[in-house]
Amino acid sequence: MLQKIVLLALPHVAPFEFGVVCEVFGIDRSDMGGPSFDFHIATPEPGPVPTSLGYDMVISEGLECCADADLIAVAAHAIGDPVHPEVVRVLQEAEARGAWILSVCSGAFVLAAAGILEGRAVTTHWMHAERLAREYPGTAVDPDVLFVEDRRVITGAGTAAGIDACLHLVRTELGAASANVVARRMVVPPQRSGGQSQYIAAPLPPVRSDSFAAVTEWMIDNLDQELPVEELARRALMSPRTFARRFRADLGTTPAAWLNRQRLLRAQLLLEESDLGLDRVAAETGFGSAAVMRHHFVKVLQTTPAAYRRTFGQLARQPA
Repeated sequence: MLQKIVLLALPHVAPFEFGVVCEVFGIDRSDMGGPSFDFHIATPEPGPVPTSLGYDMVISEGLECCADADLIAVAAHAIGDPVHPEVVRVLQEAEARGAWILSVCSGAFVLAAAGILEGRAVTTHWMHAERLAREYPGTAVDPDVLFVEDRRVITGAGTAAGIDACLHLVRTELGAASANVVARRMVVPPQRSGGQSQYIAAPLPPVRSDSFAAVTEWMIDNLDQELPVEELARRALMSPRTFARRFRADLGTTPAAWLNRQRLLRAQLLLEESDLGLDRVAAETGFGSAAVMRHHFVKVLQTTPAAYRRTFGQLARQPA
């Protein structure tokens, strides 16, 4: 169970990437039905730790708290800085006992210096991917994805991709409901595009105005219906042409693509949290048949509904 989290504060750490890990794991969301973690920030030499923006953070806890951590996270920092030998030690010990290890952006270089990434598939910010591959040739670097998980080591790409990586871990360990609570509080998009599927359930996408709030809410409540553009336009008091144009301008996608994404998200949730048959899931999400649903799963998520359920369903998360 993912409970104790230690975020390492290293010299010249990037505040945004550091803050991403704090935001996901450091806030008690139990009042909303979300997770609450035993969150620690530690550094090899307690005291002032300089950030990449020129100010110091005062960190009082040393690395002794890492001994029983379920996750050790490393945010972006200045590439080329020497890695403290105690950091290397705690990372190697964490890997040996099967704890999770996560890096954001250039934090991957700390993991690589500790030997954690040898023989693993990883990613980092696209600006640094070539350097990481060159300096650590035993590492398979993929610059085209938001994050990579390989044997309990998760490496996130640049900056905000750390959110995707952290939410993936929450979902993997605690399920879609917990990840959804965190995502809704952070107001993140439902599923960001990338070179590979990211199995992250999330809230409705943010809109640039309130023009479509009522109609999109109605669409979500009626996913099992056909929902032609003509009907949606009528509810929005617009012509179909105007509706399609303004919908794309406000939400950044077509009504059909937006609706299909919501159907996928609903189907993912039902596959995770219910034992409904595939045909029933397809009917309740508006795909009509299991075959049509399977087509969309393979096209967008690169997996089948059955395989998705085996990986993320309730039974898959139950202890043996």
